[in-house]
Amino acid sequence: MDYRVVLLIGAAVIALAPANAGAQEGDAAAGAVVFKKCATCHVVESDTNKVGPSLNKLFGRQAGTHPNFAYSAGMKAAGEGGLVWDETVLRDYLHNPKAKVKGTKMAFVGLKDEKEITDLIAYLKQYSQ
Repeated sequence: MDYRVVLLIGAAVIALAPANAGAQEGDAAAGAVVFKKCATCHVVESDTNKVGPSLNKLFGRQAGTHPNFAYSAGMKAAGEGGLVWDETVLRDYLHNPKAKVKGTKMAFVGLKDEKEITDLIAYLKQYSQ
């Protein structure tokens, strides 16, 4: 086969592959380690609130609505404005919480490592079934 044909086929495969294929997979066990950074303020195993709201059943939840938690006005407004926790929204939030939700009380500066975020999301998804 002519090398140019091979190059064209390879380029076509790359061009047609989803840009984030496999990028959202994550390692839940590694995410459990990352969650230790969150565990001071959050729990995921139960609906118990701490300094921050429980992250149990987070995915699909409207922001600022977990029962019995005193959310900031900014988080409540974000939820009322349609912010619902899904992988994309959470990824953005975890990068820089204060940029994603103006006025959030969350003091955490965010995670910069994409793999840590992907792993953390995989971990949290286990508790959103």
